[in-house]
Amino acid sequence: MEYRRVRTMGTRCLALIAASLLFYNCNKDQKDTEVNEEIAEVKPKSSYEFGFKLDDFVVKKDTIKSGDTFGAILDRNHIAYPRIYEIVESIKNTFNIRSLRPGKPYTLLCAKDSLQTPQTFIYQPNKEDFVVINFKDSITAYRSTKPIKYVEKEVTASINSTISQALEDKGVSLVLAYKMSDIYAWTIDFTRLQKKDKFKVIYTEKYIDDTIYAGIENIKAAYFNHNKESFYAFEFQKDSLNAPDYYNENAKSLRRAFLKAPVEFKRISSRFNLKRRIALYGNKVRPHKGTDFAAGIGTPIVSTANGTVEKSAYTRGNGNYVKIKHNSTYSTQYLHMQKRKVNVGQYVKQGDVIGWVGMTGNTSGPHVCYRFWKNGVQVDPFALKLPASEPLEEKYKQTYLDYIKPLKEQLDNASTSTKNKNLKLPENQITYN
Repeated sequence: MEYRRVRTMGTRCLALIAASLLFYNCNKDQKDTEVNEEIAEVKPKSSYEFGFKLDDFVVKKDTIKSGDTFGAILDRNHIAYPRIYEIVESIKNTFNIRSLRPGKPYTLLCAKDSLQTPQTFIYQPNKEDFVVINFKDSITAYRSTKPIKYVEKEVTASINSTISQALEDKGVSLVLAYKMSDIYAWTIDFTRLQKKDKFKVIYTEKYIDDTIYAGIENIKAAYFNHNKESFYAFEFQKDSLNAPDYYNENAKSLRRAFLKAPVEFKRISSRFNLKRRIALYGNKVRPHKGTDFAAGIGTPIVSTANGTVEKSAYTRGNGNYVKIKHNSTYSTQYLHMQKRKVNVGQYVKQGDVIGWVGMTGNTSGPHVCYRFWKNGVQVDPFALKLPASEPLEEKYKQTYLDYIKPLKEQLDNASTSTKNKNLKLPENQITYN
């Protein structure tokens, strides 16, 4: 009996020892796992901006407030006025501190001390450019630009209602529609597109610091099938002295000497009509010798061609208006401006802003009344065969044809979906500035 009791107790002890060892090993494995996890943990990458490692500073970001000055900003951040004066004097030939504008962002890089003393002031006049004023030890100032990335994309679509709706269905900025309407201004009337018209576009988007979207930079190539007729457009720059322009597959210019509209948004609210009758005036004939383009107040108005400002004035009927003489044959006039930007005798180029849409003079809504003279007579510019812009010279033609060959192949090989669905656009090409 005693032997059996001892054997039983021995068996129980062995079981307890085994359980203890198992528990110990489990805990050991768990701790080892926890240690391994800690070792595998990756520290976050340091943050860089404006060429500085931000982790080395206390970073304060804000915008210039109304009434703010460079001195006031530094003063409330513990920089004494004698030091501020020294900084301003040292940088005056590089940067005018009076050019700070309300609403623009700035950054202070401060020391990691008890006062968080500023060492660098960075001002951003726009999304791309910035000014660095460094006064940690010696005082220096310089201008720089953030890295800019250009991403080539393409979109294809079929018209069911409007080009704007077709692009919106694809998740593409409507700015692309405005740019396309400018390119095809004299070949396609975008207000009269037909259902099942199709288009394909190769364009470039702009990004700042890799991630900040800065809009559509340009259209490299486009194809439009309108009313069963094909229209190609390719951007080409002849040389560094000339701006890029658009030509078709045969190297013929798509533009005319005149833009088709003086505002970006080209909805025509009233056309040229010499037999127009108005109920308000007893249904009498009141000729309308202009074309009204409806647009929001403040929309820029541009000169449709190169020329010299002949009139820039205000009258009761016209409101604020500008008249431009382009040559001995053609003149244009722009009525009902909110404000005029040009003066008599000033030379303007095609596309230059000459004023802004308003409701001055005899008008019932915001628009610009665009009037057109040929040989001193007001005419409808849409009924004229206006002169084309300068054609591509023969010496550039072969270079142009070689350049557009791969772009045309890319357009021809792009499939056009007739369904309205969002597509993830491919990043075909990425370039850095």
